[in-house]
Amino acid sequence: MDWTEIVVEVNTKDIDTAGNIAQMTVPYGIYIEDYSMLEEEVMEIAKIDLIDEELLRQDRTKGKIHIYISPEDNPNEALSFLKERLDAEKIEYQIRSDTCDVEGCLENWKKYFHPINIGKKLLIRPVWRDDYDPQGRIVLNLEPGLAFGTGTHETTRLCLEALEEFTFSGARMLDVGCGSGILSVAALLLGAESATGIDIDELAVKASVENAARNHVSDRYTGIHGNLTEKAEGTYDIITANIVADAIIMLSGDIEHFMDENTVYIMSGIIDTRLDDVLSALPESLEVIRQYEDKGWICLAAKKKA
Repeated sequence: MDWTEIVVEVNTKDIDTAGNIAQMTVPYGIYIEDYSMLEEEVMEIAKIDLIDEELLRQDRTKGKIHIYISPEDNPNEALSFLKERLDAEKIEYQIRSDTCDVEGCLENWKKYFHPINIGKKLLIRPVWRDDYDPQGRIVLNLEPGLAFGTGTHETTRLCLEALEEFTFSGARMLDVGCGSGILSVAALLLGAESATGIDIDELAVKASVENAARNHVSDRYTGIHGNLTEKAEGTYDIITANIVADAIIMLSGDIEHFMDENTVYIMSGIIDTRLDDVLSALPESLEVIRQYEDKGWICLAAKKKA
C-alpha cells in the first residue's frame, strides 16, 4: 500500500517551531530541508568546502519539512492538525501532499539523512553514506528503516548525550520504545555490558536486532516485542524512554520496580509544554538530577533519592 508524503514549506525563521509541530503528527522522525547555513553544515559534516551547484541554488529563506504517513494512519487528520497548529502560531506556510510507494518514500527520505556528530564521542552514520570523517569518534552504523529513530531529531540527540554522560563499563540497560535500537546500540558501543530493547512494533524490534548485528554487538543485545515494560524482568543500571509525554507518564507509575538505588532513568520526547505533567507523574522517591533542552524539547535524567 502507498504511503503519504506531506511537505510543509515555511520561512527559515519558523523552521524550528514548525518542525516541533510536525513531530507531533508521527511517532517517528521528520526530515527537514534547511539550507540557511549550508556552507557551515557541510564543512562540519564532511570537512570540505566543495558543494554541489544544485544545493547552492536552493532558496536560503525557506525550509521544507517532510512527513511520511503510513497506510495505517490517517493523512487527513495529520493535515488538519498541521494547519490548525501552524495557524495558531501565525506561521506562514504552504503545504502539499502526495502518495508514494514505500521504496519511493524511503529514497526521498534518505537524501536528508547525513552523518551527524552527537555529544563528544558519537557519530551516527547511515549505512548508505560514506562521505564522513569520524575524527576519532565512535561510529554507530544505522539502517533505521522508514519509521524508526535516526538521531537527527532533538529528542534522540538529547537522549544520546545523556547516555554518553551516564553509561559506564558493565552497565545493564533497558530501552523502552527502542525503535531502530539507536539508543541500545549506542550504550553498548559506549561500554554497557548488555541492553534490552522493547517496542510495541514488531518491525522496530527487527530493525533494532539488525542494527545491533550491524555494529557487532548482537551478542549483548536482546530485542523484545511488547508494550512498555510488560515483558521486562529484573533491574537495570540505565533505563531509557524516548517516547512521548503520555507514554512516559504511564511508564513512570511502576518504573521503580526496575531500578536499583543507583539506576539512572532517562526520559525524552517531552515537549516543554508537557514538562510539568511529566514531573508530576514521577514517583516521590525519584528526583531529577539532570535536564537537557534543545528547541523546545526536554530530556530528563532521574534517580532514586538518597
